[in-house]
Amino acid sequence: MEVNKIIKKHNKAKSDVVLDVIKVIFLFVVTFVTLFPFWNILVVSLNDAQDALRGGIYFWPREFSLASYRRIFQNELFMNSIKVSVARTFLATPLAVLVTAMSAYVVSRKELVGRKGLNLFFIFTMYFSGGIVPYYMVIRSMGLINNFFVYIIPGAMGVYNMILIRSFIDNLPEELFESAKLDGANDITIFFKIVMPLSKPILMTVALFVAVGQWNSWFDAHLFTTSQSLKPMQAILVEILNQYQVGETLSAQMSAAASGQSITPDSIRYAATIVSTLPIIMVYPFIQRYFIKGMMIGAIKS
Repeated sequence: MEVNKIIKKHNKAKSDVVLDVIKVIFLFVVTFVTLFPFWNILVVSLNDAQDALRGGIYFWPREFSLASYRRIFQNELFMNSIKVSVARTFLATPLAVLVTAMSAYVVSRKELVGRKGLNLFFIFTMYFSGGIVPYYMVIRSMGLINNFFVYIIPGAMGVYNMILIRSFIDNLPEELFESAKLDGANDITIFFKIVMPLSKPILMTVALFVAVGQWNSWFDAHLFTTSQSLKPMQAILVEILNQYQVGETLSAQMSAAASGQSITPDSIRYAATIVSTLPIIMVYPFIQRYFIKGMMIGAIKS
């Protein structure tokens, strides 16, 4: 009997090792397939554009060059667009988190009269919208056309994010709220002193959603602004990509020759892709733990 137990235990341990090896190989393949395209874009963007046309560049630049990045950063509109993108991201994110969290707290209170109807009203707007034309008319009636705050005010409230935060608040012990009210705290005090500190994971998750959305947004600039000084980085990048979609213009070729730069449409597109995505990639690791925890807890209820 003891021998059989030892054999079974040995076989089980051996199968566990095999399973672990398979898991490691699988995760390595998934990681490689996920990261390699982005790494390859980075490598090609850092390589001499004319040399890159020969192909064969995979893991490291063959002839290092920053010509494509210099071309992008020499564009004055692009440099101004970076300021617009940074400003809209840093202003809109905390405002959206605050407004959405306050709305979520209100609809999470069981003593609120008409709570279910209010929740249904919010959810209805998430599935059905009036369309772009009525939305444009509302924006125009608010005087936000060609106004920087068109990036800030309309997106201050997100129903999906509100539902996530509300679900998180619903999971907080009700005794906390009852105890605070017995001590004389009102809803404002409870919200800022109890709800906000305890909801940090889901708030960071929503902040990530909003920040990424603001940073990557370009269509609202296309619809609501005509001034180039109000265009965010993504909108200018779209123009740059369209400019080099078919090939370089004569003026671009002459400018490149005069400055000794060597660029191609592909090198510009690759460099633009890196410039637009790198900031978010650099920020994500710092809030990853909040993102995972917030999504798991916030998804317990709906």
